[in-house]
Amino acid sequence: MPTTRSQRATAAVAAGAAATMLAPAFVAPTKLNVVTSAPAPVASSAPASGVSASASVVGAGAAALAAAASVRPSKRCAKKEKVVRMATATEVDVDTECINAIRFLAVDAVNKANSGHPGAPMGQAPIGYLLFAEEMQYNPDDSKWVNRDRFVLSSGHGCMLQYSLLHLAGYKSVAMDDLKQFRQWGSKTPGHPENFETDGIEVTTGPLGMGISNAVGLAAAEAHLAAVYNKPGMELIDHYTYTIAGDGCMQEGISHEACAYAGHLGLGKLIAFYDDNGITIDGHTDLSFTEDVGKRFEGYGWQVLEVSEGNTDVDALRKAIKEAKACTDKPTLIKVKTTIGFGSPNKADSHDAHGAPLGADEAEATRKQLGWDYGEFEVPQTVYDTFGKHAKAGAEKQAAWEKMWKEYQEKEPELAAQFKRAVIDRKLPENWADALPKVTPEDKGKATRLHSQDCLNAIANVLPEFMGGSADLAPSNMTLMKCTGDFLKDSYAERNMRFGIREFGMGAVANALSLDKTGMIPYCATFTIFTDYMRGAIRIAALSQAGTIFVTTHDSIAVGEDGPTHQPIETIPSLRLIPDLTVMRPADGNETAGAYKYAVERSKNESRPTMMAFSRQA
Repeated sequence: MPTTRSQRATAAVAAGAAATMLAPAFVAPTKLNVVTSAPAPVASSAPASGVSASASVVGAGAAALAAAASVRPSKRCAKKEKVVRMATATEVDVDTECINAIRFLAVDAVNKANSGHPGAPMGQAPIGYLLFAEEMQYNPDDSKWVNRDRFVLSSGHGCMLQYSLLHLAGYKSVAMDDLKQFRQWGSKTPGHPENFETDGIEVTTGPLGMGISNAVGLAAAEAHLAAVYNKPGMELIDHYTYTIAGDGCMQEGISHEACAYAGHLGLGKLIAFYDDNGITIDGHTDLSFTEDVGKRFEGYGWQVLEVSEGNTDVDALRKAIKEAKACTDKPTLIKVKTTIGFGSPNKADSHDAHGAPLGADEAEATRKQLGWDYGEFEVPQTVYDTFGKHAKAGAEKQAAWEKMWKEYQEKEPELAAQFKRAVIDRKLPENWADALPKVTPEDKGKATRLHSQDCLNAIANVLPEFMGGSADLAPSNMTLMKCTGDFLKDSYAERNMRFGIREFGMGAVANALSLDKTGMIPYCATFTIFTDYMRGAIRIAALSQAGTIFVTTHDSIAVGEDGPTHQPIETIPSLRLIPDLTVMRPADGNETAGAYKYAVERSKNESRPTMMAFSRQA
């Protein structure tokens, strides 16, 4: 591997000459990018045209293009023109440069850790580049700005993609030293993205399918808050949710549940990229997975687009994103055909690039294959400049938003006060708990699910940020809020969520309402025994610090008429084993009110989950 800049410049010349020998699917950038202030060496046979490489890449590129344009087609000049192109900078291919920077940060970090998944980031890099350098609105200096676009890497094992993007975009949470500590104890770059560990990560992903399901919840939060607070010319909430999901996400059942729900709701600001690389740990996906994912999503009610060459066709990706944004009444799935480990001569398009380092030799071969003449963890300044320019534009958008927010407070003082308390400050109103019911010894006893109903409706009246629903069991769980209607495609301002019989997807969506960091207090409900169907979401709620309130009923063997399939024998003790999950089983009305008070405060103030189990019978 070249170790000096002069050696790299010389190597770039050779790389340019060898470009025609690359794999057919790859088009090498015709450039020599110089990152130092010293002039790069030029071949002695170059014409005295005044063209030289300098610190200004753009200037050098323009000079080279001018020199090339001044050459008249003749036998005498043909050789000189070739030397100029090889030895000096030409037009900078910014897209390729930025994309390859992402790829090699992933390759180098995984190699250094001797552990990780380099293949997915190498294929997904063009998608990530477009999102963080062109499309998304965000401000690295204020990662909790309420109107930021949300990004979820559902294929969380490829997290070096996300860490590289955060680093290049200017998030202080991911410095170069953090990338070099990938997967190390105590680092800010763990083996899967963790929202509580690394600023800029929206949700914790790892179990496949969970991330795209969280993205549905984030998009639902955007739709609800926009419907509640936006006024003509003052759109406080107006952002997109983007997610990248892989073949594994598409196979997991949770993605079916959540994505069907998203299609039913018509969440037009949800854009999902399906990284269709055809590889899992076992090998090629045709071993076990041959369904038409696009047709499946069309059946859900999504718009489905396709990019057939996701490795290099950046313009096709741009076009697809534009089409996705133009469709406002459906979520969009962009099926992107990529190559796992793209650019690796010996490991691309194989499971060898999935979950193991490329190794030093293959990394060097990949550098040659992609014409990348920089050392390990070396990024050209022009790449930082490209991402930085977009991040600066995001900060300017936030400044414009702040100006609009000031106007909003003047014109809509009542709603503005609510927005400030519930969404921005994320605080509970004074004395809110006074609304909770109180019972006396003289009151007739009743099933605790009925006490739960009383508490839930009392809370709904005083906390507009309280939102949720049941997995098709609202009449049995007693979880319907009477003061509001159904959250549906044409009624996003309402708060009763009709999840259908989708417990796992329901849990993931509810978690995301909390992790949206806009002050939502989500609850979801089912029978106690059916927590088994969403246990993965309950565990992730505890791990990722989601303030979800899990409401369950029919908590004992007293549901005997339904038989043993509905009797939760070991269920509650097993849930109590989950760290950071508070499990409560109130015995009467006052205990139920106390449990709800604790659950709401734990959700809003600490962003931590609670599970409550209530009886069917008195």
